[in-house]
Amino acid sequence: MGELEVKGKLAKEASRFLALASTKQKNAALAEMKNGLIAHYETILSANEKDLANAKQNGIADTMLDRLRLTEERIHDMANGIMQVAELPDPIGQVDNMFQNEAGLTIGKKRVPLGVIGIIYESRPNVTADAAALCFKTGNAVILRGGSEAIHSNTALVAVLQQGIELAGFPKTSIQLVEDTSRETARDLMRLNTYLDVLIPRGGARLIQTVLDTATVPVIETGTGNCHVYIDQDADFEMATRILVNAKTSRPSVCNACETLLIHETVASELLPVIEKALAPFHVELRADDKARSFLTNSVPATEEDFATEFLDFILAIKVVASEDEAIAHINRYGTGHSEAIVTNNYFTGLKFQNEVDAAAVYINASTRFTDGFEFGFGAEIGISTQKLHARGPMGLHELTSTKYIIFGEGQIR
Repeated sequence: MGELEVKGKLAKEASRFLALASTKQKNAALAEMKNGLIAHYETILSANEKDLANAKQNGIADTMLDRLRLTEERIHDMANGIMQVAELPDPIGQVDNMFQNEAGLTIGKKRVPLGVIGIIYESRPNVTADAAALCFKTGNAVILRGGSEAIHSNTALVAVLQQGIELAGFPKTSIQLVEDTSRETARDLMRLNTYLDVLIPRGGARLIQTVLDTATVPVIETGTGNCHVYIDQDADFEMATRILVNAKTSRPSVCNACETLLIHETVASELLPVIEKALAPFHVELRADDKARSFLTNSVPATEEDFATEFLDFILAIKVVASEDEAIAHINRYGTGHSEAIVTNNYFTGLKFQNEVDAAAVYINASTRFTDGFEFGFGAEIGISTQKLHARGPMGLHELTSTKYIIFGEGQIR
């Protein structure tokens, strides 16, 4: 039996233990996980420095280095995220829709863990703690497979988290890390049907597509984010500029950042120069269509590919549109079903946009950057699902559960 199969077998055994744990027991373990992160932050930072040094040597872009970098503040945020998960209601064991059928059977729907969850992700070590906490709270064992660029950070984090749950009386195999970051091992994980109940990829378009093409384990597709902000003819200019700058520049390397600006032709001549000036301090490269370029002083022609690209960088595609219908059609063609926003003071235009845009999160007068488990009140998130089956949008505790029917009888036969 190979190493991956051993991890799978141990995870399956741990999942049966976890499924029977009480909320109090799980929350006690989560508290130990939080304490461990804070107590061992220097060890974690030291491991992260090794990853950062290797990444710089390999020429990783600055925006991607930001995703990889840990600081004392970020570790405390991870610890606080774990405690937020502990404070959330435990969905496991909840019984919904209890009813009685014609035969006199009392039938209910009980929420249960999924079992063993595999997570494949890139760059961001915070995913390690977030995923471990969410899976643990919902009684799921988890097998984590991060990218090679974060292997030292992830190894240190998992060691601390395992120590925490062991202190609380749980098997450390409830949380496991695949330390072999080769493509072959990743492929094997995608096909570990005997032990994995579901696989969740978190990362760029290439990773997600590879998992979708390769996996035989059921997959929950998460978030490539080609997100748009559409500025309508009835928009407040100051609000529109503020929202666009935030959505593009506050953290361009994440999936809820804006990649394309759509702007109504009646306001483009006045507003685009204002937006260009507001973006200038961030050195955002503007890739614009011909109409937009006529109102900008420093831009390059946008290509068809630009409108379909998740840049994850200080790059913004811009297109002038004649109506909200054209904006909606553009988003539904090029968007990835993640997060879309309209800025408008017209109530009916805003509702039309929300009704007709096909995405997991659709905003009126707010930045796309709010699509996040913390911001939605879920604590940490396992990812942002862009599919429509089982889960859509930020995935919290509820999305990491399944259901079983429980039936009470008095000797009925059929």
